[in-house]
Amino acid sequence: MKNEKISFLIKPASSLCNLKCKYCFYHDVSEHRMIKSNGIMKEEVMERLIEQSLKLLDDDGEITYAFQGGEPTVAGLNYFKAFIAYVTKKAKPKQKIQYALQTNGYVIDEEWVALFKEHHFLIGVSLDGYKENHDYFRLSNNDQATFKQVMNAVEILKKKNVEFNILTVLSKQLAKHPEKLYKFFQKNDIEYIQLIPCLVGFDEKDAPFALTPSLFSHFYKRFFELWLMEWQSGHYRSIGLFDNLLMMLNDMPPITCGMLGFCSLQLVVESDGSIYPCDFYVLDEYKGGNIMDEDLLTIMKSSKMQSFLQEPRKNIELCHECPFVRICHGNCKRMNDLYIQDNYCGYQDFLKYALPKLQIIARSIK
Repeated sequence: MKNEKISFLIKPASSLCNLKCKYCFYHDVSEHRMIKSNGIMKEEVMERLIEQSLKLLDDDGEITYAFQGGEPTVAGLNYFKAFIAYVTKKAKPKQKIQYALQTNGYVIDEEWVALFKEHHFLIGVSLDGYKENHDYFRLSNNDQATFKQVMNAVEILKKKNVEFNILTVLSKQLAKHPEKLYKFFQKNDIEYIQLIPCLVGFDEKDAPFALTPSLFSHFYKRFFELWLMEWQSGHYRSIGLFDNLLMMLNDMPPITCGMLGFCSLQLVVESDGSIYPCDFYVLDEYKGGNIMDEDLLTIMKSSKMQSFLQEPRKNIELCHECPFVRICHGNCKRMNDLYIQDNYCGYQDFLKYALPKLQIIARSIK
């Protein structure tokens, strides 16, 4: 089986990180595994992954290697240089190679950015908005504030014209200040923004940072108003949720996985070569196999990977008669608790408010 397009989400440093963010979802995931961290990816695992992944690709197909963590830069600059060199050696002439990396930005300097620039990386930088909020949640391992270092990384990326976006975790605390956050993005000329809802941990009963349905709606209604004013003035600022909704309204699939209420295989690669179906479920019970023991195609077709796709979804009564079911279908199964509680859906509430205006914009940009 060959693919025109295929992508991998690679964790070269497993769950290792140089920050200790208060809400870290991958820390929670790794705490629920027999082995919390697999350490830095070894050379033989890296080479096996590259060889196997390129075999799945058409001779003129496109492959994306996206690196995440933990914190992927913990693997070191030389890891990425070696990875790129081996891909260059093994790829066929017409195969298109794309790279992406999600980082906390803490160690990003001129040398890192030179690599990103040379190989056309798309960079995601985790920045939780304005200093007060960011430094509350995102501390280094020795309890130091990180806002200054991350903003410095953002400035270097801008200066060197490296394509990047900002990922901001939308916590319960931050959701109370939509205007302050939007003005921060405006002031700092941040044009591409993804807001990631703060999750409830697997065993968490008291979730001090997790987003709630009412706060989701409260935040996005005001955020949308500010975004709409900019759009009406002739400036389009890319906001992940709004971008995806506009795509769906123009009969295009959303970029964000799970927004249409079903799962697809993400092909998450842990540093020991283990393969999982989704970044939210890098758990022992979802492990499809290991590339050091069997080939990727066999793993992709394994019962573990396929059963994940067919896993029964929660029956949400509110969804049965929802007018927005065609652009939601219950949304992501890991996230829908953030939107829906009892007889209220914050996502539905927001769509009632914003969708008529989004439909007008969608028609205008079709």
